[in-house]
Amino acid sequence: MAITTAASRLGITAFNSANVVELRPNWTAEDAKIVINAVYRHVLGNDYIMASERLIGLESLLNNGQITVREFVRAVAKSELYKTKFFYPNFHTRVIELNIKHLLGRAPYSEAEVIEHLDRYQTKGFDADIDSYINSAEYEANFGDSIVPYYRGFENNVGDTTAGFTRMFRLYRGYANSDRAQIEGSNSRLAVELAQNTTSAIVGASGGNDGWAYRPAAKGNMATRAFGRSIGTGDRLYRVEVAAVSLPRYPKVRRSNREYIVSYEELSNTLQRINKMGGKVASVTIA
Repeated sequence: MAITTAASRLGITAFNSANVVELRPNWTAEDAKIVINAVYRHVLGNDYIMASERLIGLESLLNNGQITVREFVRAVAKSELYKTKFFYPNFHTRVIELNIKHLLGRAPYSEAEVIEHLDRYQTKGFDADIDSYINSAEYEANFGDSIVPYYRGFENNVGDTTAGFTRMFRLYRGYANSDRAQIEGSNSRLAVELAQNTTSAIVGASGGNDGWAYRPAAKGNMATRAFGRSIGTGDRLYRVEVAAVSLPRYPKVRRSNREYIVSYEELSNTLQRINKMGGKVASVTIA
């Protein structure tokens, strides 16, 4: 699928030539395995899935041809696994953002769309809201019964809004990033933009652009940028951007952002040290 000539700068190169994952007629066991893994990756927001977490019963139904890919996606989205990862720990506006991303492959188009899903959840429940995505004409037209949902928001299709494209970058933070590991936590990414009917500038995914790859705190405690010391003597140096470092001399409400320039030999040690300091790595790029 053609996305954009600036894919490398925006951090979406992985989707520039990605193939649609589909369970076609006369499929094999290997085909089913590829589909199952693709559903886990997309619907579960690229989060790591342990062997004990896999939905073995559902996998068997798909492997035996007793359910379609669409029904497998529906069951995963309604599962306790999905709820534990995305429903229970998040504000519900954030849940709606993730549901639209995971099941329709795009960002919300308007505040009215989010409100509609919030109303359905409050009156009919979580499962009914999940059904509204899977049973929609939009899902049918783009994925049908056999295609695994994918990020349509990076495509430039006729009738799509530019706002939908830019807002995808608030939800997608890199091919190696998961929806449970983002710096902004459980807060909604798009509530303000949708309420004001505006869009923000694109901030490329981690590693996909020069400079800082994360967004500042929303409540005005704007962090400062500081350079860490350069470590190591290797030929290739890496820039490690860190947010929310928690040091004993700082109050817990304060955020401290830093940038370290390290050699390849010291990269692992630096990441371990950052983790011990309570920091979150925003991106790692070649300096």
